[in-house]
Amino acid sequence: MPGKPPTTLRRPEARGISLIESMLAALVLVTVATGLLTLFVLTFKVTEQQGNIASRTTEYCQDKIEQLMALSFNDPGLGGSMLPGSKVGAVPPAIPVPNYVDYLDQNGNILGSSTGAFYVRTWSISLDITTGTLKTITVVVTSQPLPSTLGVSPSTAVVSMKSNRL
Repeated sequence: MPGKPPTTLRRPEARGISLIESMLAALVLVTVATGLLTLFVLTFKVTEQQGNIASRTTEYCQDKIEQLMALSFNDPGLGGSMLPGSKVGAVPPAIPVPNYVDYLDQNGNILGSSTGAFYVRTWSISLDITTGTLKTITVVVTSQPLPSTLGVSPSTAVVSMKSNRL
């Protein structure tokens, strides 16, 4: 097309971003990042409490069940010669029953009293009312809530049966 001059495209003038716009965008970004940081910190605390500590409550429950299951059926530590339908210990305890509660520190070491206890381990033993040859052992471990979290105390309950039959 020999007679037609080439067309040129006109571009509008390019404008850059001003310093004020950049500062406002940075301010919005910092505000959002600060809000998310708070959420992440709370999430890490809850994960610590519900993950690590809840695993320990399960471990301490299993430890006590193993100790009790190793005793003979009529051992005094397992309620002795109970009458059918009777129960010793209290789970959950309104008031922990002596000899059916352990107080543990943060590392799982048994303490002599509730002073300084991070975990409370309680258990109960009941004898089957019909046969008199089956004891139900229930162990519950509860931790103290950590400060500045949601106030939920991780807790674990384990139930086991011990038979007098061979």
